[in-house]
Amino acid sequence: MSRIGKKPVDIPAGVTVSVDKNNDVTVKGPKGELKQNIDRDIIVEINGNMVEFKRPTDQIRHRALHGLYRSLIDNMVKGVTVGFTKQLELVGVGYKASNAGNLLDLSLGYSHNIVVEIPKELKIATAQEKGKNPIITLESIDKQLLGAVSAKIRSLRKPEPYKGKGVKFVGEVLRRKAGKSAGK
Repeated sequence: MSRIGKKPVDIPAGVTVSVDKNNDVTVKGPKGELKQNIDRDIIVEINGNMVEFKRPTDQIRHRALHGLYRSLIDNMVKGVTVGFTKQLELVGVGYKASNAGNLLDLSLGYSHNIVVEIPKELKIATAQEKGKNPIITLESIDKQLLGAVSAKIRSLRKPEPYKGKGVKFVGEVLRRKAGKSAGK
């Protein structure tokens, strides 16, 4: 059995989890509502304040889906209770970030500014303190969407390995390379 798939998901107070006949799981909580379609082979059971997942066989496909759907539902429960946050840091001279509503305006050293439209499910905030790198903060109840949007923003100017300039996650450790002078 999958170690992750075997663990039941605890449902905290104030959160409701429901499964309909099409195997769609709906999680409602204080921060919002999320839905996820579960493969028809995986059985979802709600017992009191626990959600349990069972698989019919030990096929590789069923074993993979067993742990996957348990993790997805666990992330949904955490999202509607606490929420998720990601922070991106712009490292480089003249790199700037500002937002107007859900439009993110980035100046990343190119000849033009890049404007990114952030989905309405995400909350965005930009901070720019003197002497520090600009920081973009993204908040959401949907962990998958948050990760996809933050990866898209990071891909606009990935950190380079020599000076570390670019868009990186706060706390991310970059692998740095020595320059030309190190070879002598």
